[in-house]
Amino acid sequence: MSDIIRLLPDNIANQIAAGEVVQRPASVVKELLENSVDAGSTSVQLIVKDAGKQLVQVIDNGKGMSDSDARLCFERHATSKIRSADDLFAIRTFGFRGEAMASIASVAQVEMKTKLPENELGTLIRIEGSAILAHEQTAYPQGTSISVKNLFYNVPARRNFLKSNSVEMRHIMDEFVRIALAHPEVAFSFYHNDLELFNLPEETLSKRAVSLLGGSYREQLIPCKEETDFITISGYIGKPESARKTRGDQFFFVNNRYIRSNYLHHAVMHAFEELIPADSFPFYILFIEIDPSHIDVNVHPTKTEIKFDDEKTVYAIIKACVKRSLGTHNIMPSLDFDYNVNVSGFTGMGFEQQNDRSERTTPSFTPKTFPSSDQAHKSNQSNWERMYSGLENKRDEVYQESIKMFSSINGTEEDKQLNKDLLYTENTSTFQLHQKYIVTQVKSGVLLVDQQAAHERILFEKYMSMLQNKFGSSQQFLFPQTLELSAADFAMVIEMEDDIRKLGFVFSIFSNTTIVVNGVPSDVKGGNEKGLFEGLIEQFKQNRTDYKIDRQENLARALAKRSAIRAGNKLTLIEMNSMIDQLFACKTPNYAPDGNLTVVMLDMDKIGRLFM
Repeated sequence: MSDIIRLLPDNIANQIAAGEVVQRPASVVKELLENSVDAGSTSVQLIVKDAGKQLVQVIDNGKGMSDSDARLCFERHATSKIRSADDLFAIRTFGFRGEAMASIASVAQVEMKTKLPENELGTLIRIEGSAILAHEQTAYPQGTSISVKNLFYNVPARRNFLKSNSVEMRHIMDEFVRIALAHPEVAFSFYHNDLELFNLPEETLSKRAVSLLGGSYREQLIPCKEETDFITISGYIGKPESARKTRGDQFFFVNNRYIRSNYLHHAVMHAFEELIPADSFPFYILFIEIDPSHIDVNVHPTKTEIKFDDEKTVYAIIKACVKRSLGTHNIMPSLDFDYNVNVSGFTGMGFEQQNDRSERTTPSFTPKTFPSSDQAHKSNQSNWERMYSGLENKRDEVYQESIKMFSSINGTEEDKQLNKDLLYTENTSTFQLHQKYIVTQVKSGVLLVDQQAAHERILFEKYMSMLQNKFGSSQQFLFPQTLELSAADFAMVIEMEDDIRKLGFVFSIFSNTTIVVNGVPSDVKGGNEKGLFEGLIEQFKQNRTDYKIDRQENLARALAKRSAIRAGNKLTLIEMNSMIDQLFACKTPNYAPDGNLTVVMLDMDKIGRLFM
């Protein structure tokens, strides 16, 4: 039998590697900017055309490369960062794999100009699809310029998978912001289609954060600093009142390398516990300095995931550091041991501030006041008494008609039986259980309705109808609200502008990252319209990660999730009956948009078996 294993040619091997390293134009931007920073540059210029599909160019004033290094950098696994396997545990630079330049050159047309400060002439190299077209000397100042043109020109299938320009620009903006934040000592400029987007001089971290993320953070930054023998933490966190519904402005940097870590994010969220609403996210830019021997950065080709050898200690130190910063700047409520709690306004699980003492211990939040367990018990007990005494109001004829509007989608025998059982009976009674479930009596037993899941289903189908019919009613504000977004979120809103307007939102563009919200959907309860818009964006991004659904369905799900009635809201009898009416007029009443059940049927047989 003849041998069948063959070595792959370099150009094919490079294209395979490019599938991991170069996923989109933003990947090229990330690799080139990181190389410029590693080269000791003090000024870096990023030029992008057609969202990076036509051109990505990075110009720096770093130390440059020699003629032989310039040629060698396009070979696979050619790097100046490591010499042995032991160096993997002492990495402080961005790159080290030696795959990026070879991967980029295999799927694009690349031109590089570079010169060492001591040389009179620089080097010019042109490469297309891993093939060298030119290698010659040229006049060039100190530093390096790399132009990547027509990305994926030789891989049409990959190019077709690129998203719209607004989506690709959003990813490019993310990469630029992360690297510019990590290096405020370096001047950065960013141009797209000859339009200047950013011109950032060398500055402090706080000024760089305001320049990149918006002026709204100018008064919200709280310094965060902690030094131990194991790690050093520095940076800024935002005041609790600056917390947003979107999870866009949270940054972790380990040895100046941007990372994603849900575990460390949980540490910060835990420190902010009780200071911000449960569905809000605080702002933070935290830098972790740690001995490279305690981390492993060689986990993923994008190098945004790392492993700590003692993750629990890092978690505890970050949590303690954030809590101490909040306490130091009088953000967290302090204890007053002279305060007599026996005469305070303590009610249930909450408290009310008393007299002039509140001026000394005013927290930046207002805890909720919950009913006591005795009150809740009495309320539920009275509902049961009303049910058995027959004092509950009867439903009107509208309910009898709407309850018959079942969909053929629910085709199982169990669903058909459930629909029959929902028909109105004279003794039907309805009440709310723990302000979370709606309980109603039906022919064969008791029906339990999850009020939040049911309302999500009702709103989801309503919003889908609005998007498909291109019409949504709005309620206008007397005083418009200004909302400042991150550059990535702003680009996403512009991309979805038409669909967001179909849902009933009315807004206008105020600046590069700011919008003015003039109206929201007419059926949304007023009071926090700004938070609703932010929540819509955050939920949309979360859904995009969790589900593979189209944009309109994602928007409808996101708005339904954020505007639905929450558990803990007390409903009147009319509201409960109306919700049940609307639910069973839906096409799919038995399930919420995320697949959770909206109703559960307890027939008399099941109830009887509970007492055996």
